[in-house]
Amino acid sequence: MEPALNPYSPGSGRRPPELVGRTVELEAFDTLVARSRNRLSDRGIVLTGLRGVGKTVLLNEMQAHAESFDWLCVRIEARRDPEGAVAVRRALARDLVAATRRLKRRGTGDRMKQALRTITAFSAQVGATGVSLGVTLTPGRADSGDHELDLLELVEDVSLALKQDNRAFGLFIDEMQDLDPATLSALIAAQHQAGQRDWPFYIVAAGLPNLPRVLAEARSYAERLFNYRSIGQLSTPDASRALEEPAERLGVVYNAAGLELLLEAAGGYPYFLQEFGQKAWDLAAVRVITIEDAQAAVQFGIEHLDAGFFRSRWERATPSERRFLLAMSADHGEASSSADVAVRMGLRITSLGPYRANLMAKGLVYAPQHGQIAYTVPGMADFVDRHRDELDVSRP
Repeated sequence: MEPALNPYSPGSGRRPPELVGRTVELEAFDTLVARSRNRLSDRGIVLTGLRGVGKTVLLNEMQAHAESFDWLCVRIEARRDPEGAVAVRRALARDLVAATRRLKRRGTGDRMKQALRTITAFSAQVGATGVSLGVTLTPGRADSGDHELDLLELVEDVSLALKQDNRAFGLFIDEMQDLDPATLSALIAAQHQAGQRDWPFYIVAAGLPNLPRVLAEARSYAERLFNYRSIGQLSTPDASRALEEPAERLGVVYNAAGLELLLEAAGGYPYFLQEFGQKAWDLAAVRVITIEDAQAAVQFGIEHLDAGFFRSRWERATPSERRFLLAMSADHGEASSSADVAVRMGLRITSLGPYRANLMAKGLVYAPQHGQIAYTVPGMADFVDRHRDELDVSRP
């Protein structure tokens, strides 16, 4: 069929044509927005899950909903690299300046003027200069160089200015587990203060399954600050809708056997559904997607995933880390015992620590429980099995 009409959209953070199975999470955010409009406080929201389950898509949906109610929204993506801390802080300042410039058109009372001065001071402090908010820079707020104090003053002044107009300040953070410790701790402290002092400031974040533990380690009270939502595989009915409804709107249907094969291959993961759906559409000769089309789609889809989605992650690991990933594959995608991995690698369990820590830092594995380790990417064990003989564990 015509590729130009293909409704499926695999890609990082790209909204699928049919957003299904996430009603509960979206309703939770709708409630937060409604409570804020009624000047009632609520908790921020933290979305956690494996790669490919649609966390970023949900984060985007929530931000769009907040903006439709005139929130001041700032979006950042955390980075785990030596320059990440500075880059994230500058991105926060730049996006806050840009968002505030849009809201200035509604007028500036005394509270907003103070907020503009605080934003300008914060931006200058972190080195994100170059855009003017039309106010005189005055010292004393968000310019101390103490990141936690500066962020707290920034959140206070911006939130109180917005509260006058019954609006809120939303900070949307993707890959939150990768924030540097100082910024992470400061943001949690700001959310804590906002809840205690009734400031309309909300962190809405997405990250890997280990994010709740990372937050609790940064600040012990973080476990009570957020509405935690675990995002997983779609149910079979929802996965069917994700494939069938976009096609049906264009006059295309799946036969039962073809649909069943694609659902089984995707395993309920939204990213895989989009990948296989796209391939099935492109390969189908007529407006009925058959089991033969589905079989070819799975074959080509897996080859495409192996070349990009899986291979790119494998290449991030060092030779020793790749041997660790290989040892985990014996558990066929289930969580691996650290002790078992050590035995398979011929190492003492005490020697695994650096490899494990590095793989976690690279976002390739996480610890579901004490003494366990698991892939962050669904299907990684199958990738290793498919390519075991050719995967290079010696090349840096």
